[in-house]
Amino acid sequence: MPVSSFDLKRILRPNILKLEPYRCARDDYSEGILLDANENSYGPAYQVEISEGANGSEDLHISSGNNDLNLHRYPDPLGRKVKDRILKLRPSVPSVENIFLGVGSDEVIDMLVRITCTPGKDSILITPPTYGMYRVVANINDVNVVKVPLIVEGGEFQLNVDAVIQVAVDDPTIKIIWLCSPGNPTGTYLREEDVRRVLDSAFEGLVVIDEAYVDFVRADKGESYARLVREYPQLLVMQTMSKSFGLAGIRLGVGIGSRELVSYLNNAKAPYNVSTLSLSVATAALSDDGLQKMRGVMRGIQKQRDEYLIPELKRLPHVGAILGGNDANFVVCRIVDSNGEASNEIAKSVYVEMAQNRGLVVRYRGTDFGCEGCLRITVGTAEENKVVIDTLRTLLSAVQ
Repeated sequence: MPVSSFDLKRILRPNILKLEPYRCARDDYSEGILLDANENSYGPAYQVEISEGANGSEDLHISSGNNDLNLHRYPDPLGRKVKDRILKLRPSVPSVENIFLGVGSDEVIDMLVRITCTPGKDSILITPPTYGMYRVVANINDVNVVKVPLIVEGGEFQLNVDAVIQVAVDDPTIKIIWLCSPGNPTGTYLREEDVRRVLDSAFEGLVVIDEAYVDFVRADKGESYARLVREYPQLLVMQTMSKSFGLAGIRLGVGIGSRELVSYLNNAKAPYNVSTLSLSVATAALSDDGLQKMRGVMRGIQKQRDEYLIPELKRLPHVGAILGGNDANFVVCRIVDSNGEASNEIAKSVYVEMAQNRGLVVRYRGTDFGCEGCLRITVGTAEENKVVIDTLRTLLSAVQ
């Protein structure tokens, strides 16, 4: 919709607009003798040395040099150092005030639904096949889910733009359109002209683009839509440290949007939602050296994906097609029967045999819309990729 006519307050829940956020101790002061937050001033208990003092009393001594992270203190509630580093990664983002940090992208998803959708009344729009947590979060929050499938013919996995716009504009209960680019399980980067058409439409809600896999897109095909946040106040772009940075275990998700939207997300989140450990690791990963290494790993994954895994999969019997744009760190292959028809039966049996008896786990996606007979295979190391190709060749060659 026209930028000048978008009004975030019209789509936020009334209670969110009136919310007086919790003010935590570290919002005010973070240096000096801190006796304001009921923290344990002796430090992490497992690091404390306990020695007997005079007359048998216990005198507590803190181990020196083992608490560099100050784990006995609450973390920065806004993760400012990490946000500063994200600006180096995404220089088109205007400021740290345009960045929200969550416990994985899943918290960002949940927070967006909770601040916009009234339970039992409002809806979200998704474009199957897509990431399942949009639906799960909606169900948890008693929010209706409207589905407008992607164009799946020929493994295209692109937006049915006219249908998305028509459904979203005609249904005033829809507060969020969820787009996934590159998609999961599609692995397909959405065309910019399609994304802009949705953003320029008369839809009055939020448009959220989930970019968990965006760093795997080759530069000649596209780049992050975070650059569009300057143009569209109704846009929020989600990213994560789980994929390209290889840090799924720290559970750190990112939301990039307007300052106004981010401020409401910060008001509604838990006071110290992201841990000191996660923030510390993320800061190191986003350093200049960390970014250089991440990009080197990305080139390696792209090379394995494009020059080994995809060509070798195409040579296997009963692999009918490689679907999607192959813009992520996985490949979706369709398993077919002797007549060339997609076969969930063969795909499922191969998946089960590999997982239960061969110590090799891929993902069966045959029940997803447009993914009949499909296996989703993560791009592993060179050694892992060879194992998956050899194992699939053995199993598929035995299929009648």
